[in-house]
Parts: sequence; C-alpha cells; structure tokens
Amino acid sequence: MDQSQPNQYQLNVIFLPYPTPGHMIPMIDTARLFAKHGASVTIITTHANALTFQKAIDSDFSSGHPIRTQVLQFPAAQVGLHDGVENIKDGTSPEMLGKISCGIMMLQDQIELLFQDLQPDCIVTDMFHPWTVESAAKLGIPRLHFYSSSCFSNCACQLIRKYRPHESFVSDTQKFIIPGLPESIEMTPLHLEEWIRTKNYATPYFEAIFESEKRSYGTLYNSFHELESDYEQLSKSTMGIKCWSVGPVSAWVNKDDEKKSIRGHTEDLAKEPEWLNWLNSKQNESVLYVSFGSLTRLPHAQIVEIAHGLEISGHNFIWVIRKKDGDENGESFLQDFEQRMKEINKGCIIWNWAPQLLILDHPAIGGIVTHCGWNSILESLSAGLPMITWPMFAEQFYNEKLLTDVLKIGVPVGVKENKFWAIIDEEAMVRREEIMKAVVFLMGSGQESREMRMRAKKLADAAKRTIEEGGHSYNNLIQLIDELKSLKISRALEKSILDN
Repeated sequence: MDQSQPNQYQLNVIFLPYPTPGHMIPMIDTARLFAKHGASVTIITTHANALTFQKAIDSDFSSGHPIRTQVLQFPAAQVGLHDGVENIKDGTSPEMLGKISCGIMMLQDQIELLFQDLQPDCIVTDMFHPWTVESAAKLGIPRLHFYSSSCFSNCACQLIRKYRPHESFVSDTQKFIIPGLPESIEMTPLHLEEWIRTKNYATPYFEAIFESEKRSYGTLYNSFHELESDYEQLSKSTMGIKCWSVGPVSAWVNKDDEKKSIRGHTEDLAKEPEWLNWLNSKQNESVLYVSFGSLTRLPHAQIVEIAHGLEISGHNFIWVIRKKDGDENGESFLQDFEQRMKEINKGCIIWNWAPQLLILDHPAIGGIVTHCGWNSILESLSAGLPMITWPMFAEQFYNEKLLTDVLKIGVPVGVKENKFWAIIDEEAMVRREEIMKAVVFLMGSGQESREMRMRAKKLADAAKRTIEEGGHSYNNLIQLIDELKSLKISRALEKSILDN
C-alpha cells in the first residue's frame, strides 16, 4: 500500500482485544489487515499477551505497514496472580478466572487515558469491553463492535433474548424454534448460555454488551458473505445494526506467509515431527483430527470415553491433548492408550500444542471433531473439512446449529447441555457409542458423508475467493476504511468551520 498519502487523511485506528485466544487471534489479524490497507494501527494489550503476536507485528512494520503495539502493565500482584498470567486461557479454576477478569477490568482507566492521548479516528474493541462505547462518544468518534463469532450466533442470541421462547417450558429438554430466523432451527433451554437460561451474576454484563452493540457505529464480523449472507442481512434489517463481514481474517492476513503453521507459538517446529511422518503414511482423507480448543478442560472420565469411541470406530485419528487434561490416573491410562494406538498404527496423540493450520491442510485429514469455537470452524472450513460438532459453552451451540442445520457440513455428537468446563458432570458426558457413531458416519463413504464433503469443499473455495481483490470480504474492508476516512474528513471540516 502506498504510504505517501498526506498524513492528515491517514486513518488512525485503535484496536482493543480481549485476552482470550478465540477473541484475540482474529482481532489481531483484523488489525493487521487494516494496516496492510493503509490505516495507522495501534493495538493496546499487556506484556504477556503482546508476546504471542509481536513477531507478526514487527514483521508487518518492517514491511512498511503502520502498525504498533502499546503495552500496559497487567496488575497481577494486585489481584493475587503470578506474573505473566494475563490471559483467560491461563485460568485453571473458576476462582483464577475471576482474578484474571478482575485484572482486565482494572486496566480501564489507563486505556481511557491512552484513547485520549492517541486521538484515534475510530476504536475497534472486543464485545467484552462494552464500556468503550462511552469512551468513543466522549471523543466524538465511531466505535466498532468486534464480534469474534458467527453472524448466525449473534442473531440467534439476540432473538432469543428478545422473544424468550424458552421461558414457557416446564422441561429443560423440550424443543423450541428460534423465532425470526429464515430457517427453522430447534434448540432446548439446556443449549442456551446460563446467563440467558436463568438470570445470574453474568446477565447484566452480557446485557451491557448487547446494548453497547446497538449504540456502536456497527459490528465487524470475522465471517464471509457466501457463508452467512442470510444472517448478515438479518443483522442489518431486523437488528438494525450496520455490519461488515471481513473474514476469514486469518486466511487473508497469512495468505502469503510461509510461517502460518506456527501462528501464536514461538518455538519452531522440529524438522520432520513424528505426527507428520505418520500422516504422510496415511491415505487421503482417512484421518480424523480431534481438538477441543484452548479453553476446554475435559474430566478424565470423558477422556476415557473419547479414547474408546475413537478406537472402536476403527478410523485413523490425530488427537491433541493437553497434559493438564489427563490428571494423575489419567496419565497412565493415556500412555497405555497411546502405546496401543502406535502398535496398531491407528492413532497419533499430540501433547499440549499442535500446529493446527498445518495439520488441517494435510491431504490425509478427512474431518475434524470440534468444540464449535468460531476460529476452529473457519480454519476447518478453509481446509474444506466436514465436522463432528461437540459444543461446550457460550455461543458454541448456535455455531453447531449453523454447521448441522444450515450449512449441512456437521454431524452432532449429541451434547445436551451448555456448561463451562469447570462443571461437567457424569450425566452430561458423551458416551463412547455416540462418539463412535458420529466418527463412522463422518469418515465413512456413505452418500450423505460424500455430499457433506462436497459442500465443505465448495465453502473452502468461496473462503479463498472472498478475500481476493474484488471478493466480498475484500470489498467490505475497503468500503469500511473509505467510510471511516470520509467521517474523519467531515469531522475535520466541521471543526474548522466551528473554529472559524
């Protein structure tokens, strides 16, 4: 992008991410896209969080893109945390999560001061910072609400909040249809987030988030027109909220990057890791990738069910397990299981961290088991893979419906209840038979699974086209930047008229 344009017309944008991987990764990628298209960008974050993406920012900056990070000190000691614990993913108990959230909230005054110092033309802030709508109003500039999941989930949640169809039920497992959606989507009260189902301590916070969206200039989605055009439309018409889909941002910003494989991870990969050799030995589309994202922690009993379900399915799999997931008695069970899978050459376990983009792009991968986090869904989609859906909490149950009922590229494993990982009980567990059934269906060669694969591949093509010059997401981003520039210019004109 030509940097020689006169400075007074350069757009100055602040991005304020929320420190949890599912929110932070797409927002950083979006900030980088703004800079690549000529906007001057500042990302506000804390030290430990900055470390996860600073390399990419430095490399963009040295390529001539006007982007930088403004780092704040996280108040770890004040909230009783160790140094470096600054991200929701570091929380291993509800109590610890509370402390991290508290630390994030304590930064508000410092962030406000930065807004005033940096004099931005626009602030793009994560939905979890609803207070920034006031900051933008004080500065007289637009605030963009960054929603890090699907348009579908935002629309569904807003409509359920508005019409409350679940409230007339005696039973939590009765099905209702979400009012106001173009498709007939069935859910049960148990699928809903707890703060909607029963008013709790979090309800006012989420209400504030939706209110702040209504008062924002508009909403930015990491999605794309070909994937969710009906819901993009619904967001604009029924909700009356301007919105721009500019995704998939990760695929876009890393389009020409050889190093995309190690995104968010500082260690370089070994030359030929064991899993790669193993994958290379497998037939095309014969391996299932199993991963539950960066926040989920499964109880040992559930891990045992997954292991048996995968084994009795008879299909090849790669399973990413974090060491913390297998507790003491879990360690020996998993070691025995890993050993057995090696002997029969059916499964490969990757401990702790896996280069997901690299694995999903491998021709041997034929599908994925996903917790329905939006980033994982987009990455699987971009690789043209159908999915087994295993939502856990938050908006993941809406995302499941988008995959299974709207796009028809997902097979549900049958999760009954929306529960944060800290509280999964025996009742809520998914049994090995259910897991096996879903795997055999998705990885088999039946007509339905073949059709799913074809639909997933079509969406992968659309995901590639939308971010090319002239594609929907590409045009949306350019149009948004131009619109924000026009606003800046008209504000400057008004000011000069008033001053004179």
